[in-house]
Amino acid sequence: MRAAEIIIRPWSAGDLDDLREITWRSWIFAYRAFIPESDLSTYFDIHYDAGSFSALLADPSTTGYVAEADGCLAGYARLFFEGKEKRLYLAALYLLPDYQGRGIGKRLTGAAERYAAERGITEIWVGVMVRNRRALRFYRKEGFQFVREEPFTMGKTTVGHLIGYKKLGPAARHPLAPPRVFAAFDGSPGGRGLPELCLDLLSEQKKSWMNLREGYEHLKAVREREVTCRQSTIRLQFNPGRISSSTAVLSAEAIRNRPCFLCLENLPEHQAGVFYRGEFLILCNPMPVFPFHYTVSHVDHRAQLIEPVIESFLRLMADLGPDWAVLYNGAKCGASAPDHLHLQVCPAGRMPLGVEIEKRGIWIPEGRRNGVTVCRAADLGREALILEGEDSASVMEVFRKLASSLQGALKIDGEPLLNMAGFSRGGLWRLVVFPRLKHRPDVFFKEGDDRVVVSPGVIDMSGVLITPLEKDFERLDGASVERIYREVSLDQETVDRVIAAMAR
Repeated sequence: MRAAEIIIRPWSAGDLDDLREITWRSWIFAYRAFIPESDLSTYFDIHYDAGSFSALLADPSTTGYVAEADGCLAGYARLFFEGKEKRLYLAALYLLPDYQGRGIGKRLTGAAERYAAERGITEIWVGVMVRNRRALRFYRKEGFQFVREEPFTMGKTTVGHLIGYKKLGPAARHPLAPPRVFAAFDGSPGGRGLPELCLDLLSEQKKSWMNLREGYEHLKAVREREVTCRQSTIRLQFNPGRISSSTAVLSAEAIRNRPCFLCLENLPEHQAGVFYRGEFLILCNPMPVFPFHYTVSHVDHRAQLIEPVIESFLRLMADLGPDWAVLYNGAKCGASAPDHLHLQVCPAGRMPLGVEIEKRGIWIPEGRRNGVTVCRAADLGREALILEGEDSASVMEVFRKLASSLQGALKIDGEPLLNMAGFSRGGLWRLVVFPRLKHRPDVFFKEGDDRVVVSPGVIDMSGVLITPLEKDFERLDGASVERIYREVSLDQETVDRVIAAMAR
């Protein structure tokens, strides 16, 4: 379709029936995968009946533009100026499914931006459902960045809703353009591999970013020693650079009152990353635990939850290959930024778990689910489960069953406490899940010499226990490490119930 065949014009009362039809059909196309049609219908009948839509057309704070293609209405954009906030919202941008991917959305957002520019408005805001990934890709490409997440309810269904904005005017810069983006990876055949891009990123960032260079210099002075915890080898690491992470105040109030250090606008001036599949920015960790240590930060400010991005987690495992591990910390058991979705990447061989995962004697098979073998740690000193399969979709499905079974056993609605490490090796997908009871052991909260500053996350649960204080590094032994692991791990009886529930 040529651009000349598309006409953008202000909406009018005569467009009412077409506007309602476009709204409904676009909802069914975009939302039905995660919102039941009955809930969509209930919400539509209340908020988009003819009377409600007529009121929108007559509202002086609302402006609309329609796109005509081939003599019919193909889509529309609705703008709303919020007087109290003094913000212009792109409140709706809907296209008929047959007209998506033809540049019409870009034409409508262009009309919205011209409307804003004519009135001296320098930002335009938008809200998008977390699971509407097609729309999120579109808005990110157009230069929007999403800075907070709110619940949104349609009928009986509540979903995550991201709020974002785009700066307008000659000084505006795309948030995911150079110098913030060192390189981009989308999996295209013939392109450079992701491991190569990540290694080049680290090399360049050490040259241009002093804080990173200093962090890796400090890593050279890190001391390590091994202790034995049941059948597991634990590497204690004295790493003073991790003191801020280990002692971080993670209360809701503290998080609310500090800027998010993973949001694009708050990254250090010289920090850049690999833009990964239009969804994440792979960044060098300035306080590394390993010689190659990356934070994989979502480009949107959204909650630290693994289930919505488990498919991306598995894809990242495949794109990195067998030499790397992908790591996840739950929001309440190790995440340094529990308000911003992120993963970690490190060399698989740098963690004892990367070796012990091959030792079949310490993993007890608990049966197969949908072609995926479920194993349980026999004597690691902490509870752990392995999900192993040849098909990533099946592994993803069984992981979701595990998370659901944990929710049922613990009688909770939100994400259960867990850490997870992913390994892709020899045609197998392996997820190692550590079900957690709590974040920090009691000794963390003691005073004086009785205090032990350990704050276990996925790296610690995988066998590298970080001790930012030298006295703790020197005095911890296998028995004390086991006590810490047992205290923060889910108990054996509950894990028994979880495994039984997975079989149902």
